[in-house]
Amino acid sequence: MSNLKQLAGQTAVYGLSSILGRSINFLLIIVYTGYLSKADLGAFTGIYALIGFLNIVFTYGMETSFFRFSTGKNLDPQQVYANTQSLLVTSSVLMGSGLFLLAPWIAEIMDYPGQSYLFRWTALILTFDAVLAIPFAKLRLENKALVFAGSKLLNILLNVLLNLLLIIWMPNWIQNGLLPGGFLGYRMDWGVEYIFLANLIANGLIIPFVWWQAGFFRFSMDKKILFPMWKYSLPLLFMGLAGVTNELVSRLLFEYTIPDKFYSGLNPREAGGVFGATFRLAILMNLVIQAFKYAAEPFFFRQSSDKNSPQLYARVMHAFILFCTLLMIAISVNLNWIGPLFIKGEGYAEAFVIVPMLLFGYLLLGVYFNLSIWFKLTDHTQYSFWITALGAVVSIVVILVAVPKLGYLGGAMSTLACYTVMTIICYYFGQKYFPIPYQTAKGILYLLTAFGLSYLGFSLPFENFWLGFLAKNSLILLFLGLVLYLEKSELSKLTNSFKRS
Repeated sequence: MSNLKQLAGQTAVYGLSSILGRSINFLLIIVYTGYLSKADLGAFTGIYALIGFLNIVFTYGMETSFFRFSTGKNLDPQQVYANTQSLLVTSSVLMGSGLFLLAPWIAEIMDYPGQSYLFRWTALILTFDAVLAIPFAKLRLENKALVFAGSKLLNILLNVLLNLLLIIWMPNWIQNGLLPGGFLGYRMDWGVEYIFLANLIANGLIIPFVWWQAGFFRFSMDKKILFPMWKYSLPLLFMGLAGVTNELVSRLLFEYTIPDKFYSGLNPREAGGVFGATFRLAILMNLVIQAFKYAAEPFFFRQSSDKNSPQLYARVMHAFILFCTLLMIAISVNLNWIGPLFIKGEGYAEAFVIVPMLLFGYLLLGVYFNLSIWFKLTDHTQYSFWITALGAVVSIVVILVAVPKLGYLGGAMSTLACYTVMTIICYYFGQKYFPIPYQTAKGILYLLTAFGLSYLGFSLPFENFWLGFLAKNSLILLFLGLVLYLEKSELSKLTNSFKRS
């Protein structure tokens, strides 16, 4: 049980920093919806979806491979770090240079004529992200949770301050005569461009600090180390693409699949901006999953040699489902006031109906992450390719079929359909090759009950705010009552075990 306490403690550190940092970053949606046009938001949504895909390509699963080989018995962790970082620096510079040169062609294909500079900045952002990936992974492996969290927070704060400076403060200073027009080349007609510049500058400034904290490395590319790592990580590249396909492909393709004038007064790019902004309301679930992943991945590998590890993994999964289902209900039933609090401007509320579905999709992403430990520990990472391929196909097919007919709801359905299929398949093969005693029946019951209560609470109409607030949030108590009834004996054991340890 001390292992669970260790995981909980590290998840709390990662979670607090991640939730705090991303919450600060999330507040930028107030700035974007308040100061930028829906077309700018559409551009931000589409291009940052592309960045999400290419981030996976630029790191190609080497973070997990680094964890796996650094914790092995036959290799020096410092040599693994030096070789992995050398490979990532080399490959990211090469890929970034190629993308930089292809920027005019990409801008033309994606319908951004005359804005090829956006894709040159994208190339630099991707390169900076890639060269930071392994140093951040090393901090996690060495249990330097506070350093990791502090570095992430510093990066986010820099990004937020630069966004505020470029989008709000400088235009106001220029308009009020505090700065001359065109100060330092500032352009009043730019909008989304300043989101990219803020990200680029913040990432560039953080590199020396993170490299110093993780420890500088001597350039080395030993094929005896790198070839097995590459073989291990290649299937994980496709698994990563599956996750990002589920999360981002709907936002990347939405403006190209939604019919013109599907929503009154909005062109496809503007509708994509509304869709992307609404996606951010599901960020709390994503924050929890990201924090859990930061702590759980190295934890799972460290516990893999323990004969009782399957029972431990099962308890972790069950606790994860209980926490996340409660979170899903709490957000969904309060969307009527949470949504307008963060999403400013008119024309956004119509898309709020997709949020409970997105929350459930993110929850299944977390379940899938728990399940996927079987092929990471048994070195059967090739299974991730087949699961990924099927999940990606499902996601894209649902987008192509559902978005033209259902709009925002069709885009959210792709997220849910993809992760549902991937979770079921991963569970089936996991139990076949690496059995873990999950409480499957209870887990499914909690998931389906929470999803139903989430949409029920969202849909209940009340003219009186406080009456509606009390009625909707009573559904949380109803779900808690179900959990307490079914988990009474287990909660008693868990409480006693924590007290003893």
